[in-house]
Amino acid sequence: MESRVGLVLSGGGARSAYQVGVLRALVGILPAQQNPFPVIVGTSAGAVAAGVLAAGASDWRAAVEGLHQVWSDFHISQVFRSDGLAMLGAGARWTLAALSGGSLMRTPRSFLDNAPLRRLLAVRVRIAQVGAQIAAGHLHGLALCSTSYSTGQSTAWFAADDSVAEWQRASRRGVRAQLGQNHLMASTAIPLLFPAVKLGDDYFGDGAMRQLAPLSPAIRLGADRLFVIGVRAYNAAGLGASGAVRHGPSPGQLFGFMLDTLFSDQLYGDLEQLQRLNQLGAAAPGTAGTRMIRALLLSPSIDLRLLAGRHVAAMPFAVRAFMRATGAHGHAGGLLASYLLFEAAYTRELIALGMRDAEARADEIRQFFASSQEQGAKT
Repeated sequence: MESRVGLVLSGGGARSAYQVGVLRALVGILPAQQNPFPVIVGTSAGAVAAGVLAAGASDWRAAVEGLHQVWSDFHISQVFRSDGLAMLGAGARWTLAALSGGSLMRTPRSFLDNAPLRRLLAVRVRIAQVGAQIAAGHLHGLALCSTSYSTGQSTAWFAADDSVAEWQRASRRGVRAQLGQNHLMASTAIPLLFPAVKLGDDYFGDGAMRQLAPLSPAIRLGADRLFVIGVRAYNAAGLGASGAVRHGPSPGQLFGFMLDTLFSDQLYGDLEQLQRLNQLGAAAPGTAGTRMIRALLLSPSIDLRLLAGRHVAAMPFAVRAFMRATGAHGHAGGLLASYLLFEAAYTRELIALGMRDAEARADEIRQFFASSQEQGAKT
């Protein structure tokens, strides 16, 4: 049986620049390796990088370099309209809808207009090429995860080799699809911030919302080893020790906490569950329904709130005004800013951090991929 490594890219907003740094380091760590990830799964911002890598699987180094070019010169205006007129207009529409009970102004579908992101994806993500990469044998499968607002199910939309079957489990399913831009937009549709996206007869939002088992799609697509890139340091799960927290968190802080929970908690919980299952399999070989799935996690070595705090001034004035109005300013706003700071000064630091963290574990990474190749040769 062929051994396959699956790449799992979690969501993380602007923090996903860290994932790009890790991937860029891999180009140097695995210089002779063809596409090291026959299986790729992405959620939210991770879905965008997953789409780029899958569409360019035949030349993964070029695909990584394309990601690096975008993320190293990023601006918030490429993700959502952040000019003063757009932000004031959004505030006015929400206010009028609230005061009139929706009679004078229909309740907006979201706080922000992410039309710029759709235009960016149309240019940068050649999602239509994924099928050709699979047919040519450069890729085994790609899954983009989103959440159904009608059923609450986590849905992994996938394109893969014909050997992969659709799946249905409690609160999650895998659906074979002709992947397109709407699947990317649905996966990145952060609740409240960005509008839901219609796929078929249903509306879908960010894939992290109900993703109780974020590692499952990669395994279902045929991966027996998982290379996971997270976006939160293990010791950075709270709001911090600022005075503002001691006096009660502000709405802006709570929203940052919600994003942090949304993008990271399920991933780390699923990794712990995988470790327990591996221990059970090792203790009782041959137990029905269990098999060993090795996982290697790379996550930030420092609290990304500290980096974000140094670059808040790079955000457009209207965005900073919005954060100040919600109480997410100064040190207290570091958590929310770390997810919304799509500005080059910040993303370049994240890329550099991702590269350093991966290079510090280069030997472990080489061993992970080498043992994967050995397993494939033996089975």
